[in-house]
Amino acid sequence: MTPQTLCVRELGLLDYLPVWQAMQRLTQQRGPDTPDELWLLQHAPVFTQGQAGKAEHLLLPGDIPVVQADRGGQVTYHGPGQLIAYLLLDVRRLGLGVRELVSLMEDSLVALLAEYGVVAAARPDAPGVYVEGAKIASLGLRIRRGCSFHGLALNVDMDLEPFRRINPCGYAGMKMTQLCDLVGPVDFSAVLGRLRAQLARRLGHVQQKTLKGGIENL
Repeated sequence: MTPQTLCVRELGLLDYLPVWQAMQRLTQQRGPDTPDELWLLQHAPVFTQGQAGKAEHLLLPGDIPVVQADRGGQVTYHGPGQLIAYLLLDVRRLGLGVRELVSLMEDSLVALLAEYGVVAAARPDAPGVYVEGAKIASLGLRIRRGCSFHGLALNVDMDLEPFRRINPCGYAGMKMTQLCDLVGPVDFSAVLGRLRAQLARRLGHVQQKTLKGGIENL
C-alpha cells in the first residue's frame, strides 16, 4: 500500500480504552510512508474528558466510566448508536492544518446530514455540528509528530440520557439531538457508508482499501 491509500477499518462495537491505546501506538510507530487510516466504530458507554476538561462539567456520571483522554476539548459521552470516525492521518503529508482538518470533518457531517434532508451547520464558537441549536456531532483531535488521531462522533440512534449527566463539551444546558429523532428510523450501516464516502472524498487519497480484522496487533 502507498501513502496515497486511505485504509478503512469498520470495527463494530468496542470499549474505548483499547481503541485509544491502538491509536496512540499507530501514531507513535508510523513512518513517512505509512498509509493513513479511517476507523469507523461504536463505543460501549463511556465519558471522556479532553485535555482541557474541567471536573465541574462532569455532573453525575453514575455507573458510566470516565476516561481522561489526550484529545482536545472538554467532556463528552460515547455509547452504542453513536457513529465514531477516527482519522489517523499524516496531516503534514496531506498539507492540512488543524483548522482545515476540523472544517473538513464539519463539512463532511453537514453534507451527510443534507443527504437525509437535515439542515445542519458548524459554529465558530463551539466545534461540532448543530441542528437548530442542538448538537448532533462532536469533534476532538490530537496532533502528534505531524499526525492526527481521535476525530468525530455523530449521534445516530442512541440513548441521549447520559448527556444530561454532564455539561456536553463544557456547555451547561447544551441541547443534544440525533438523526433518528429528526428523520425517523435510519439504517446505521447506511449512515456509516455515507460518512465514509464524505470523508474519503474530501481527504483526497488516490484509492481506498478496506482492512479486515481488528486493532489487536497495532
